[in-house]
Amino acid sequence: MKGNRNIFLPLFLGIACAIGIIIGANLDFSSYAPPVDKKKQKLARLIDYIEYEYVDDVNTDSIVELTVNGILNSLDPHSVYISQDEFSGVKESMQGDFVGIGVSFFNINDTIAVIQALEGSPGAQVGIKGGDRILYADGKPLFQRQVSNDSLASHLKGAENTEVSLKVYRKGEPELLDFKVRRGRVPLKSVDAAYMLNPEMGYIKINRFAESTYDEFNTALQGLMGEGASKLVLDLRNNPGGYLSEATRVVDEFLPANKLILITKNKNGVEEKTYSTSKGSFETGEVFVLINENSASASEIIAGALQDNDKGTIVGRRSYGKGLVQREMSLGDGSAVRLTIARYYTPTGRSIQKPYTNGTDAYFHDYLDRYANGELLSQDSIRIDDSLKYVTPGGKIVYGGGGIIPDVFIPKNTDSQKETLDFMLRSGFMDRFVFELLEQDRRYYSSLSEEEFKNQELIDEAIIKDFQDYTNNTAGIFPHHGFKMTFSHYHPLLKRYLKAVMAQQLFGTNVFEQIVNQEDPMLEKVLDLASE
Repeated sequence: MKGNRNIFLPLFLGIACAIGIIIGANLDFSSYAPPVDKKKQKLARLIDYIEYEYVDDVNTDSIVELTVNGILNSLDPHSVYISQDEFSGVKESMQGDFVGIGVSFFNINDTIAVIQALEGSPGAQVGIKGGDRILYADGKPLFQRQVSNDSLASHLKGAENTEVSLKVYRKGEPELLDFKVRRGRVPLKSVDAAYMLNPEMGYIKINRFAESTYDEFNTALQGLMGEGASKLVLDLRNNPGGYLSEATRVVDEFLPANKLILITKNKNGVEEKTYSTSKGSFETGEVFVLINENSASASEIIAGALQDNDKGTIVGRRSYGKGLVQREMSLGDGSAVRLTIARYYTPTGRSIQKPYTNGTDAYFHDYLDRYANGELLSQDSIRIDDSLKYVTPGGKIVYGGGGIIPDVFIPKNTDSQKETLDFMLRSGFMDRFVFELLEQDRRYYSSLSEEEFKNQELIDEAIIKDFQDYTNNTAGIFPHHGFKMTFSHYHPLLKRYLKAVMAQQLFGTNVFEQIVNQEDPMLEKVLDLASE
């Protein structure tokens, strides 16, 4: 398996590039009219000549996109172009909600098979359940159509407060069920989990920083404090970032008034400093922040601000290393550009942006360099530049130059079987197998309470064998690997991961994370530190 050890790296790197760059505030540039420049007119004339005079027909739209991408690629790795087709999905993800009926689904045999009706969504409110097949929407058949998931979803989305009539097949029911669903705003949660690890320590996991993140976080924090939390684990592992303003509001809950959170500096050297306010509700609580090599951007703002203010403990591995601020600007045709407009610095004045002078490819292959030099296994292998040494008010030595170095280092398990299972879990590869498993006796599984579910051993060796067969027979993800996967050293972990995915489809992400986090080395270390 050694040769396939890093097959899932592009997933995390792509996420860090695509989402982690969105840390600038929203700004409307539609009224901005730059002065006429003959150099800029040259590009417009060239495109016009090609469109009207060139001997062959050419799609000038594609030429424009190539040109825009070429220009941005010459700037920095995080200045990117967002096409018109991509823009709506990106906007939904970062604004924290979308308009629809609120169901996740698979396209199984050209039919919408509901995985789960999202909690509080219009679909859940009218009684749509996991396992339902949505056959008709407003009388139009949705089955036996060779269409994509996006096309099927378009029949369920629509303007807010509009109504859609659905006919649904439910196993065990003699006739199709009729539902009238009024479309509404469905939250895309950025807080995956919030629960108590023990009577005094709470846990919150944030997957990105969208417009709704602070409100979700604050609700979760107040709930945990109400349950007795005086200590908190803030899990930012694999969090690629998001809006700067949401990150600073989260930091504010931990710091007393007038503490510097971050500094941004634009091309003219103009600095803007952000300070904490007096409203923090967890200023006296103990906080542990979990980070890893995929924690980027806004996640690093939080870790850096707390570390530089001697608040709490940063646990994990060196973070991604992104210290650039982007702003989203419309290009007037439904597309947009995210352009780097500033650098940010932690309260001690350090930049944590890793170098990008060797080009984009080298920049995004930094993980492989860390892997090769042993940094993921040993803190002593982290390359430190002594010229970028800074000292916190409490006397702690910290470093700039590429990511946040944690206070407490936890090595990564780089065993190929473990990394493959982690990828299968987080990429959604296990989802369809688990869905089909639930379908075998959905009435029984749906009858279980959360506690009953947690306490039962629902995944046995027969299911493990079925999953191994499923994995080895599934084309696409591990094509032509030339051997049979057995996960021989990790059957207990595989059982736990499959049960976690089952929990996600039945109960949501909170129970999913509780099961995944069992025996987690970082959390076990935090509990040890908290007890000292």
